[in-house]
Amino acid sequence: MKKFKLTINTKSQKYPIIIGRGLLNNIPKLLKKNSINFSKCLIVIDNKLNKKILFKILNKFNKKSIFIYLFNANEKNKNQKNVNKMLNVLLKNNFQRNDCLISIGGGITGDVSGFASSIYKRGINFINVPSTLLAQVDSSIGGKTGVNTLYGKNLVGSFYQPKLVISDIDFLKTLPKREIICGYAEILKHSLIFEEKFFSFLNQNAQKIFDLKSPFIEKSIIESCKIKKKIVELDEKEKNLRKMLNFGHTFAHAYESTLNYSKRLNHGEAVLLGMYSAINFSLRNRLLSKITYLNIKNHFIKYKLPNKIRTYFSKKDLKKLIFFMKIDKKNTSNFINLILIKKIGKIKLNSNYNEKTVNNFLKEELNN
Repeated sequence: MKKFKLTINTKSQKYPIIIGRGLLNNIPKLLKKNSINFSKCLIVIDNKLNKKILFKILNKFNKKSIFIYLFNANEKNKNQKNVNKMLNVLLKNNFQRNDCLISIGGGITGDVSGFASSIYKRGINFINVPSTLLAQVDSSIGGKTGVNTLYGKNLVGSFYQPKLVISDIDFLKTLPKREIICGYAEILKHSLIFEEKFFSFLNQNAQKIFDLKSPFIEKSIIESCKIKKKIVELDEKEKNLRKMLNFGHTFAHAYESTLNYSKRLNHGEAVLLGMYSAINFSLRNRLLSKITYLNIKNHFIKYKLPNKIRTYFSKKDLKKLIFFMKIDKKNTSNFINLILIKKIGKIKLNSNYNEKTVNNFLKEELNN
């Protein structure tokens, strides 16, 4: 596959996303080609990254100009404490605003690194090199950065666009299948909220995508990025339209938070579970037709995607689930704000429901 380039144009930043294979061998060249020059660079690396890949990347840089920060990437470490550690490296070594921070890793690494970049001297150059499918199709695009707190996911953060995103598909060969499914969650979400034709493609070819077969994996990444590009350009700061990207996420974030970010349920699995809850809720509230509901449901069943919340929760968890849904950042009142679906490609934004309605729904879900 040749390199594929998408340019994101937001009010605050214009930057390229470069998608392809073998890009890791050319990171310094790609930086230079995109006018990113620096005296010093902090490279934040997910310590789960394959060591051969890591050495391949580092050997391309001038060793005198780089500093390395190894990050133990997981939801529990996605916090202000680790942001402060990154800031200390930048401060101790007197990084200037025209120097840069490069994140190499999954979405958690990108979110924490991006947040540190946004607040250091009110903004240092940020380059994102996503190493997971989830990060390549979702978190590396659009400038959302942030950390978790005791009160829930991503409640502290900023909008800060990168200068460049480099997505090397060769990274994906090193991932377990569970991580590929995790990324597929966002690909599926993009099809459901925006384009029925893309959903039909996924319905036919999901297994080939899981197996990383060409050209199916490339097409799914590129189409997914195109959808997110369109949405982010229209609504960079999530004032209205961009909220559709949170389809299923109010449920998903509550599921993750209730389990205290346990390895039992990773972020992508929580999103799949959250989307399944959202289509059930949409059907129950007469927003979604039975035919479309069954079409989506059958996709989950056919490809054995997570769809039963009782696998992870029981009725004793209801109070916690509701608590986290009530403090979700999308809420603007005492009601719980849900992003629901009318049909594939048509989302209903800002649906507000009282605690009792959502509680009764979850109680029924736990019985199914």
